Amino acid sequence: MDKSARNSVPEPAIALRDVSFGWSRSAPPLLRIESLAIARGERVFLYGPSGSGKTSLLNLLAGVNLPQSGDITLLGEKLNRLSGRKRDRFRARHIGVVFQQFNLIPYLSVLDNVLLAAHFARLPGPESHARARELLAHLGLEDALATRPARTLSVGQQQRVAVARALVAEPEILLADEPTSALDSDTRDAFIELLLASAARNNTTLVFVSHDRALQPHFSRALDVRELVHQGETA
Repeated sequence: MDKSARNSVPEPAIALRDVSFGWSRSAPPLLRIESLAIARGERVFLYGPSGSGKTSLLNLLAGVNLPQSGDITLLGEKLNRLSGRKRDRFRARHIGVVFQQFNLIPYLSVLDNVLLAAHFARLPGPESHARARELLAHLGLEDALATRPARTLSVGQQQRVAVARALVAEPEILLADEPTSALDSDTRDAFIELLLASAARNNTTLVFVSHDRALQPHFSRALDVRELVHQGETA
């Protein structure tokens, strides 16, 4: 391949190279990943049983945890080489996260929960409000719910608020950690379709973590974390 051809290859949204992660340098690493690349706009389903390292890997991609060695490159930026403040700022602006437990602030309104992400991303107030209300409407949460405390919503409604919060800053990368574990099969499939449609609107790269293989057909690529990583005693 000549130089011009190499330069025409799109840079991946996520790239890991020779990454090693563990809680202590004196113990064997929990995860060792030689190579991983995820294209911009790709929808990846990352699966594996409990304890296989899914959440540990997701926390590395989010910059919550740092590798002991190797590089984690997101959108051309070596995340692990940024200072803590710059890493937090990068995460707030470029990465959306949907947590398994949603992590909503129960006493805040639905709208204020969503706007927290926009605040941390330092987005303009009027634009953020408009974007938040648009997302809530798109996810089937009418205006009457916007002023209600998050604790008064059903589990399914809280889940949709969590997705709106993750997407309000229009992140290039969306990470979802077992967000459907508490849902029945019909609600789960409807939620997945909503999540994929919302991500597709901005060509967002999606990494969806689950142990449930029934969800795999919704995604463009599936990765078994046990084949992706070389593990130590536990992950």
